[in-house]
Amino acid sequence: MKNPVAIVGAAETTRLGCIPDMSNLMLHADAALNALEDAGLEASDIDGVATAYELPTDVAQYLGIRPRWVDGTSIGGCSWVVLLRHASAAIRAGLCKTVLITHGESGRSRVGGPHYDFFPPGSLAEQFEWVYGVSGPASLFGIPALRYMREQGITIEHLAHVAVVQRQWAQLQPRAGQRKPITVADVLESPMVAWPLRRLMCCLVSDGGGALIVCSAERARDFPSKPVYLLGSGEATETRLTGLAEICDLMRLEAPRLSGRLAFEEAGITHEDVDHLMIYDAFAYHPIWGLEALGFTNDGREAAELIREGHTAIGGRLPMNTNGGGLSYAHSGSYGMFLMQESIRQLRGTSPAQVPGVTVSVCHGWGGFHAASATVVLSNELPS
Repeated sequence: MKNPVAIVGAAETTRLGCIPDMSNLMLHADAALNALEDAGLEASDIDGVATAYELPTDVAQYLGIRPRWVDGTSIGGCSWVVLLRHASAAIRAGLCKTVLITHGESGRSRVGGPHYDFFPPGSLAEQFEWVYGVSGPASLFGIPALRYMREQGITIEHLAHVAVVQRQWAQLQPRAGQRKPITVADVLESPMVAWPLRRLMCCLVSDGGGALIVCSAERARDFPSKPVYLLGSGEATETRLTGLAEICDLMRLEAPRLSGRLAFEEAGITHEDVDHLMIYDAFAYHPIWGLEALGFTNDGREAAELIREGHTAIGGRLPMNTNGGGLSYAHSGSYGMFLMQESIRQLRGTSPAQVPGVTVSVCHGWGGFHAASATVVLSNELPS
């Protein structure tokens, strides 16, 4: 990447889980102040603000920032991964020098939000999806999951293994929302939510958030925390937020393939170069789908076997979702920020579930119901 950028500040909210005394906007501010402290900066040092679902102008005003560049791109849970890409482009174009990216959601307590309007009156979604009984994320995601499992030869047990492996990682994370060990039998005996998804195959519902501070790589030495460099990024969309019916081929999603290819090509890496992987896991089949779509495996069955055989688990050759993921760590409604926070911890060597020798980490996020995808390649080393 020409004129690369660095993440010089990164932090989550002071608390995670149930935070009934803080609103959406307060969570944004809490995460932002923690990231500023991590970078050794003041709010007055920031000249760019980016966020999703909360207006960047509101976040800036609340923090006393007068930015010359803002971005409020909101395309689902991968929005914050996209915003890192956009911030990089803005810095490289000279539109701003120091960007604060914030995320905060009162997903559990619902104080001041989040306010998602998946089926607004008169919309295509209301006319052609809601009327057929769609009642929420589990039912929307369950539809393609069932067909994908049938086409790829993936079993219910394969999905259960995803939840089990990620709970093993969560046991190493003091801030994880769920740390109690679980077995495949536990997952399969948990209450049904929407076939084939049982409760332990579904993400947590949490309050929390995080923030990043980004600047040019040449300035990275001026900050106290170990910098993490953005080597490559990609984004793509293929339908509207809830538009499963409009996806050309549900068994071969093009958005993650494109975003992944763009990120890998810009970074100049191959799959063999990846030491650590974070794939957005709102539901247990997402990591399987992501491994295939990003090219780590040839098909979904191979991806499911990779997880079942322990290759993404502690001591495995491709450590994945080492914070426990949305299934066990935290999931506030949009999870993309948490992906990057764990990658940054791994690259800084500060994760409670630290993997030895991590140099390159890949984060991949979904937006909406397979509507969008975003991928970033992060490293603690600049390419020579």
